[in-house]
Amino acid sequence: MSKTLLITGTSSGLGKLTAIHFAKMGWNVAATMRTPEKETELTAYSNIQLFKMDVTDVDQVQTAAKQAIDAFGTIDVVVNNAGMGTYGALELAEEEAIDWQFAVNTRGPINVIRALLPHFRANGGGMFINISSFMGVTSAVPLGSLYNMSKFALEGLTEGLYYELKPLNIELRLVEQGGSSGNNFMNNMVWSTNPDIHDYDELTARLKKRLEQPEGADADDPQTIVDVISDLATGKNRQFRTLVGNAAHELMRLRQSVPIEEYLETMRKTFL
Repeated sequence: MSKTLLITGTSSGLGKLTAIHFAKMGWNVAATMRTPEKETELTAYSNIQLFKMDVTDVDQVQTAAKQAIDAFGTIDVVVNNAGMGTYGALELAEEEAIDWQFAVNTRGPINVIRALLPHFRANGGGMFINISSFMGVTSAVPLGSLYNMSKFALEGLTEGLYYELKPLNIELRLVEQGGSSGNNFMNNMVWSTNPDIHDYDELTARLKKRLEQPEGADADDPQTIVDVISDLATGKNRQFRTLVGNAAHELMRLRQSVPIEEYLETMRKTFL
């Protein structure tokens, strides 16, 4: 019998690539997104079904989870992929932006996990793969405190869940990816600004200039991340935490080799 993957955030980028990859492997795929009525590429695969899900809407998450279970009978692996990034000085952030960052990147996975746990318990097992970031284990750029917060929280959530879910044969995995090409990262970022405050303008300009540079050696092939997700789902990789990408590994080597004060100052100086 074919296994089934449920994945969030499949309208573009990594989520869509992962859905297609698993479909080609012969898995059934419950591909969730906020606007499935607009999707055309994934509908070409007979073993992919689309479900409407905004991960911040608890009722919608519960409904989509039930629909996916009814459609495929069993969900074996859940990938919490949906995410967004709020950048800019914390002082300038609007209240809605702060709440939205947490709602999507942290509360979203909580909503999905809570919706699927009864199913996994009834089946005697399952797996949650949470897509984090190298910024969930170390800071890397200025003006990303809210994004860092959301990913650090996701890391803590996943580690904490290990203790209560391992006895139930429910596995947890974390993927800490670096930057990858083809994800329209800049287009998906929300910037906090205030026309009356200019103290952060210079730093903001430097960061935007750096982020707007053409994708180069620091950007990883997103297929590399998809392959990691695949290896985790199939049991080829049994690591709890998998760091992916050249940039991510370089940052972690630096972070682990020097005191935190030196690391923070080193990263700050890269944006001078």
